[in-house]
Amino acid sequence: MRLNGTGELLSGHEYPATSGELIDAYGDTLIEHQDGSESLGAVLGRTGAETFDSANEAYETLQAGVGHEAVGRRYYSDRDAPSVGENGPDPVSF
Repeated sequence: MRLNGTGELLSGHEYPATSGELIDAYGDTLIEHQDGSESLGAVLGRTGAETFDSANEAYETLQAGVGHEAVGRRYYSDRDAPSVGENGPDPVSF
């Protein structure tokens, strides 16, 4: 998944840096995905207060923190059955 050049943006920042510092510097930057967009600040805000030692660490946190709208069909897997206690949509055959 690509996040609209945020990797390059974060690479230009001095580390270590806190999530608050990154939000202050780049929080209004929009991350666009297939079902809309969200701000970098909103994504980092969900992860809580963290200190990043590198741009790569901050970028990986962004990738893990984007909303479900950015990752395709929810609950879709063509390989795995639902886990015990998990309720997903009914299987659909294409």
